[in-house]
Amino acid sequence: MAGSLNKVLLIGRLGADPEIKQMVNGKSVARLSLATSQSWKDKNTGEKKEKTEWHRVVVFNEGLVNVVQQYLKKGAQVYVEGQIATRKWKDEQSGQDKYSTEIVIQGYNSSLTMLGGGNSGGGIQYDNNQSSSNAPEDASQVANDMDDEIPF
Repeated sequence: MAGSLNKVLLIGRLGADPEIKQMVNGKSVARLSLATSQSWKDKNTGEKKEKTEWHRVVVFNEGLVNVVQQYLKKGAQVYVEGQIATRKWKDEQSGQDKYSTEIVIQGYNSSLTMLGGGNSGGGIQYDNNQSSSNAPEDASQVANDMDDEIPF
C-alpha cells in the first residue's frame, strides 16, 4: 500500500536478560522484553502515578544478535527502531491459534542503540543498514517454540 508507514521508536529498559534462540534455518534470533514507562501527577490526590508498558522486541540480524548477547543484560537502557508485526502460530498442546505482537528489528530502517546507564555497555550503536543479509525475509520464520509467555 503506497503512502503507509510502519515504524516504532522506543526507549526503555530490559526487564530480563536477552533470550537467544535458534530458528529452524539454523540462524540465531534474540528476544528482548522492553519496558517503557510514563508518569504523571494525579489531579485529585496529587499522588505520583506511573504506567509501564511491556514490549516484545525480536532481533533477526545475526551480527546484532551477537552484540545483544554479549553486551545487553537486564536493566540496560536501549533505543529501538523497528517495525511492529503480529505473528500467528498454533499452540502444540491445545491446538488453538496464538498471536504475538512484536517490534521486529531486521533489514533496513531498523536499529538498536545501547544507551548509558543501567547495565549496558554504554553508547554502542548498531544500525541494520550495515549488514542485513543474514535477516530472514519474514518474521514468521521464527521457530514455533517461541511462546507468548512474559519472560519475568
